Amino acid sequence: MLRVFGRQLKRFRLRAGLERPELGDRLGYSVSTIAAYEQGRRVPPPEVIDQADELLDAGGVLMEMKEEVARAQFPAFFRGAAKLEAEAVELHVYDTHVVNGLLQTEDYARAVFRLWRPLLEEELIEERLAARMARQAIFARRPRPHLSFVIEEGVLRRRVGGEQVWRGQLEQIVLMGQERNVDIQVMPLCLGDHAGLGGPFTLMETKDGRRIAYTEVQSDSRLHTERSRVRELEVTYGTLRAQANTPQESLALVEKLLGER
Repeated sequence: MLRVFGRQLKRFRLRAGLERPELGDRLGYSVSTIAAYEQGRRVPPPEVIDQADELLDAGGVLMEMKEEVARAQFPAFFRGAAKLEAEAVELHVYDTHVVNGLLQTEDYARAVFRLWRPLLEEELIEERLAARMARQAIFARRPRPHLSFVIEEGVLRRRVGGEQVWRGQLEQIVLMGQERNVDIQVMPLCLGDHAGLGGPFTLMETKDGRRIAYTEVQSDSRLHTERSRVRELEVTYGTLRAQANTPQESLALVEKLLGER
């Protein structure tokens, strides 16, 4: 998709009789950045697509590709799930390793990406970071979707990014947990046996009533649509919520962690 968009951008630029430096000047970007867009090596922000479409008189052709271009910011294994997530009316998440991307602060997310192996280039980190932050628009959608999270206590105790980043992330969780359409529950470490030992997963329901499950391990992901598999994970999630601390107890635990030195 990025290569297709890049070819169209170049075609409209040449039709308009502009060289790359001229287009860069008008859009406020360097020649190297325009070249990267045209060669499909970088993801242009939505506002740049809008500006380029108008400036080059593209008649909406570039703007029509905006949604697909935006999805290209995500790693290939997550793109299908990202589209479904953005449209979900219900989203239920169980996390075992790091705080879910929908709840992450920018600093925490950047720290997570920098820990990725093999190492990601800084440019790619910034693109992934922008995409992750854009996912959080789900909280501002109307009507509001119902969102719930069950997070292992060990995730909250892991000081990803250092003390300051960790504290900022816990504060974000407390803030988000106070939203009326968001439930955050913590699975306490003292509970040795529980239903989530099979690993993390996400449940989604679309506005047309489809129920879908998403699982991911080491960048190997799957979207499950078969009803029997989704039902199994729904039962697991219901049990996890019953076993975890209540939302009120969970936020109290997070605030207690914030008070620790």
